[in-house]
Amino acid sequence: MMQQRKIIHVDMDAFFASVEQRDNPALRGRPIAIGGDSPRSVVATASYEARPYGVHSAMPMCFAKRLCPSLIVVEPRFEVYKDVSNQIRTIFHDYTPAVEPLSLDEAFLDVSHHPSATIVAKEIKQKILNITGLTASAGVSVNKMLAKIASDYRKPDGLTVITPRQIEDFVAALPVEKFFGIGEVTASRMHQLGIYTGADLRNHTEAELIRNFGKAGHEYYLYARGIDPRPVVSQRIRKSVGAETTFMEDTDNRRTLGYELAGVRADVMRRMTRINFQGRTVVLKLKFDNFRQITRSRTLLHPVTDPGMLRDISESLLDDSDFEGHKVRLIGLTLTNSIDTNQSDTVQLEFDFGDY
Repeated sequence: MMQQRKIIHVDMDAFFASVEQRDNPALRGRPIAIGGDSPRSVVATASYEARPYGVHSAMPMCFAKRLCPSLIVVEPRFEVYKDVSNQIRTIFHDYTPAVEPLSLDEAFLDVSHHPSATIVAKEIKQKILNITGLTASAGVSVNKMLAKIASDYRKPDGLTVITPRQIEDFVAALPVEKFFGIGEVTASRMHQLGIYTGADLRNHTEAELIRNFGKAGHEYYLYARGIDPRPVVSQRIRKSVGAETTFMEDTDNRRTLGYELAGVRADVMRRMTRINFQGRTVVLKLKFDNFRQITRSRTLLHPVTDPGMLRDISESLLDDSDFEGHKVRLIGLTLTNSIDTNQSDTVQLEFDFGDY
């Protein structure tokens, strides 16, 4: 019999808006919307201060401004969001190779090999806060559907656990709008059939649901019973190991940068050791205060195998880098050109729940 999985869904809280409020103190506590300010623009993300006015993502910006006259429209900085997303994904991979990103701000993790998924979720949330200054919400359960529902249950900065014993009652009381894949149109059709909750959905046979909703009816039948067999699928082949850090204050002091590089280098060596990774190319990444990014690299005949070798190469790359009068806001180090092409992040682990 297949053992139950331990799945975590991590969802950043108002991700784009939170990054902007983090980086610009004048925006903190203010209703903001990320997006363009033209008549055809839509809201990418709204801050929690804007949401009580009814402002939400995918809404036309002109309508959002009517709902909230004090709304501040902020142009998106997708390169920044991507950098932060990479920091967060690095944290995920500290705990499991089975990571399935859904977007820049959310992902599924299979942590079945850990004694307690709840403890892992707490640690991940705290690391995200410590490293990025942002909050995340997490849901923990036996499958992807329930974990995703749980992550949205106590936003922002929430953590909700649905244990195996709680599944039946939880699903029975759940409004159908909360189920994965059931939008407003489908929910309206369900309401016409007298289906408002998971308990109502469970009262219908699979044949009835397929007749009314097509192939999706099979999934709804399973969801009503808390069943979701989809595994966490990571399609990324491990081709590199890296780490980076973004500074609280931009700097061009090379001694300070050398100190920061040492910390990043230690993270890279730790990850290399943990997964037995070897690579021949060392890549230094610098991002400046104008958000211009450069990389400097060196490829060797043999793989990097010890901290001293990595230290000498990374420091040499930093010494040879020209800042062109700008200060540095981010430094990163990556080891790539793997000599082991069999390494993969597509591991799907299954284990007994133990201490959930």
